[in-house]
Amino acid sequence: MNKVQPTTCQATSNLEISIPDTQGHNIVLYFYPKDATPGCTTEGQDFRDSHQAFLDANTIIYGVSKDDLTKHEKFKSKQAFPFELIADVEGDLCEAFGVWQLKQFMGREYMGIVRSTFIIDTKGNILKAWDKVKVKGHVEEVLQVVQAL
Repeated sequence: MNKVQPTTCQATSNLEISIPDTQGHNIVLYFYPKDATPGCTTEGQDFRDSHQAFLDANTIIYGVSKDDLTKHEKFKSKQAFPFELIADVEGDLCEAFGVWQLKQFMGREYMGIVRSTFIIDTKGNILKAWDKVKVKGHVEEVLQVVQAL
C-alpha cells in the first residue's frame, strides 16, 4: 500500500484541492488523456451518472488531465459534471502517480497520460489502482470497491 504525498492542485470552480483529502473522505482520482475526446467524455459521464452513489460511499471523485482550467471549465459545464477537474498542466500529479508514460498510436511513440484510476483512503493510502483502463464497465467496478470499504 503506497502513501500519497500531500499535494495541493488547482481545480475547476476556482478551488484548490488537497490530495489526500483532509475532510475525512475517500478519493477516486481518475486520470484521463484529454478533455472532450470520445473515451474521456464517456468515462466522465459514467462517473457523473454514478456520482451520488460515490458520495453515499463517502467518496469524492476528481478527474485529472494536463488540460488547463479554461478547457476543464468548458468540459465540466458541457457535460454537467458534479465533480471537479484538476488541471495538472505541469504534470506533477501525473508524474507522482506514474501515469505519464510512453504511448504508441499508429506506429508513433509519444508521451501521454495512461488512463488510470486510484482509490485513496482518508489517511492518504492508495487502496486500489487500475492502469490502462478500458472505459466500458470501469466506473461500476470502481464503485463496487468503494462501496465495500
